Amino acid sequence: MKPFYRIAILGLALAPATALFSQAPSPQLTNVKSQLDAAAKTFKNAQASVQYDNYTRAARAHDLETGSIFIERSGSSSGMGAVFYNPGPDSKPAKSPSRVISYDGGTLQIYSPGVNQVDVFKAGANQAKYESFLTLGFGGSGTDLAKAWNIQDDGPETIDGIKTEKLELTSKEPSVSSMFKAVTIWVDLARGVSLKQVFVAPNGDSRTALYTDIKLNVGHIDKKPYAISKSATRIPH
Repeated sequence: MKPFYRIAILGLALAPATALFSQAPSPQLTNVKSQLDAAAKTFKNAQASVQYDNYTRAARAHDLETGSIFIERSGSSSGMGAVFYNPGPDSKPAKSPSRVISYDGGTLQIYSPGVNQVDVFKAGANQAKYESFLTLGFGGSGTDLAKAWNIQDDGPETIDGIKTEKLELTSKEPSVSSMFKAVTIWVDLARGVSLKQVFVAPNGDSRTALYTDIKLNVGHIDKKPYAISKSATRIPH
């Protein structure tokens, strides 16, 4: 598991639950919130291809991963799965996954096929925090987004011919903001999905995610690619 990702997950597991409130939103943000609220009402699931660029500032190194992700929402509960592949010798994705992530609303599992090991995290009282990262920008309402984050609207920006709204986020949880000093998402407000996300840690490390080939509300999601081996060693955290 990449150090940047491990810090995020462990930090969420240790983060205390606090209730903070921001100032009244501007008319522009109110409109963004309303559009996301409307999109959330019809959102059931999404599938997408994803590319991660994990940047380590100290080494000035980029670690690239490609894969796919799905997210499901039903009422107040969420679930997701993701599978990632490291580049092979020919720069194409390796045939075997490097990492598989599964989240069912109560338990987060991070599977490393190379060592046949699963790191298991129980969400417990931190469920909302897990979901604020794992499903950020996919089907969540504007109301819920505003509860977890302070939002600055940087206006519209077009990505791959699709109009998005660029939103700068800072967490209302001090323990979370100590992990990420800034989070930026580019959201297709009409569909309620992110096309791009950038997480920046205080030390300058960052993770940039690009989502393409997004499919909404498909009738059936094939979850076989996201399966975790039953023979894997389980490590509880």
